[in-house]
Amino acid sequence: MTEIRTEPPYLPENGPGLDEVLWQAWEAMELPEGYRAEIIEGAIEVSPTGRYSHSQIVFLLKEALGDFLKGGDFAARNDTNVIHEGCVWVPDLFIVARDAERYVTDDGLGLTAAGVRVVFEVVSPGKRNQDRDRVKKRREYARAAIPVYVIIDDHDDAGTVTVLTEPRPEKADWVGVHRVPYGTEVTVPEGPAKGFAVTEAITGPARTKK
Repeated sequence: MTEIRTEPPYLPENGPGLDEVLWQAWEAMELPEGYRAEIIEGAIEVSPTGRYSHSQIVFLLKEALGDFLKGGDFAARNDTNVIHEGCVWVPDLFIVARDAERYVTDDGLGLTAAGVRVVFEVVSPGKRNQDRDRVKKRREYARAAIPVYVIIDDHDDAGTVTVLTEPRPEKADWVGVHRVPYGTEVTVPEGPAKGFAVTEAITGPARTKK
């Protein structure tokens, strides 16, 4: 993963602000296939798509959510920019209205975070990747007041699922924190996916510690 920060020693008197420079840099990026760029806490972060175990969990999760949400007003999406106040995220999976046109940004680059009801991230190996999902995105999704954040983490002990609820945007944190080990069923407690269970069928069994 690569970070690009905009922290010049001075600002041009009549030039664009840092947020605008960062946004322009993100818009202008041309990445090779298999990479994605996000703006997280004032930095552009470039990361590769996940390895097989990561993609398998996302695949099983999306398949199960599709069955759970079938026929309703909401759907699971991925490979889409979620935009909030100059930040850009590409969640592994999120739930938004099936007819999401009203949440498309004016420039058509993605969907506003206001339409997102639940977001899921599957943690990748490596400290920087883990910090991104466990720490930075935890704060960012709370700031955006996304109601539920689910973290599926192969690399926390022998594997854990954490469900975060009741975001506090002003504190960039959550009131509700429910963390269980792989093999323990945990459900989404609210919103369009209320009652949806993240089970061992999705995560796989507890990982063997090395």
